[in-house]
Amino acid sequence: MDAYLIAIAIIGAIYVLLALGLNLQYGLTGIVNFGHVGFFCVGAYTTAILSTHSLSMLITFPLAALFAMLAAWPLGLASIRLREDYFAIVSLGFSEVVRLVVTSERWLTQGVQGIPGIPKMFGMLSGTTQALAVLGLLVLLNLLAVAAMVRIVRSPFGRMIEAIRDNEEAVKALGKDPAGFKIQVLVLGAGLAGIAGAIYAHYIGYISPDQFVPLMTFQVWMAIIMGGVGRISGALVGALLLMVFLEGSRFLRDLMPFISEVAMASVRLGVVGLALVLFTMYRPQGLMGDFTRK
Repeated sequence: MDAYLIAIAIIGAIYVLLALGLNLQYGLTGIVNFGHVGFFCVGAYTTAILSTHSLSMLITFPLAALFAMLAAWPLGLASIRLREDYFAIVSLGFSEVVRLVVTSERWLTQGVQGIPGIPKMFGMLSGTTQALAVLGLLVLLNLLAVAAMVRIVRSPFGRMIEAIRDNEEAVKALGKDPAGFKIQVLVLGAGLAGIAGAIYAHYIGYISPDQFVPLMTFQVWMAIIMGGVGRISGALVGALLLMVFLEGSRFLRDLMPFISEVAMASVRLGVVGLALVLFTMYRPQGLMGDFTRK
């Protein structure tokens, strides 16, 4: 049971990193990114390919973040000036293009077979001790990410991106270029997703294209909506709440033994969807949002 809880905590902490990145993009800047999983995929495959060719994780981790940021940069240059809904579609298409490239380029990614044998982090340890070390690393990275977010929010850059979120036309009227700031935010959020992908790859030890489907992006969206859009604490609480719903719904099988295993997957998805609907109806500002707002 301890190993199970630690594993859930590790996956939850990876979702926190993803949620912090998406919250920076949407919650603070207003960028509707439906392709967050694409950057996660780039980070995971970068470290998987390089580390299976004997490169140290001290090198592959920064490169995973760098390649994810480099993937975001041309996407931002080409489409950040689009209207929000159009950019959302483009970013969703981007993540699918990344997945198709990973599936097609078998010489590099081994296609649908995926990449097995990715070295584990803290390989000198074993069992629960190793898992706890990974969790400790993730907690440290999350603390650093939160500290960076707080610093960004309190800086002139943070005030500018919040102004862009609230009234982009007013920012333009002041002679500023919102597109340049939005590209920087898109790149920063992609870097966080890339690091999350790198840790995920080394923790799981095997990655394949079907692990990077759009559903993962929408789960991160659910996390920041339930936690509170634009709130750093909302990203943290929302990601943990998401894990409670995702993992807690597994125990519905005990309450409804008459439902088949196949049908139970749909029931679990329905439960999570119902939770999101209830949040948007009765708590649209999220769990950590402003209590005075209705």
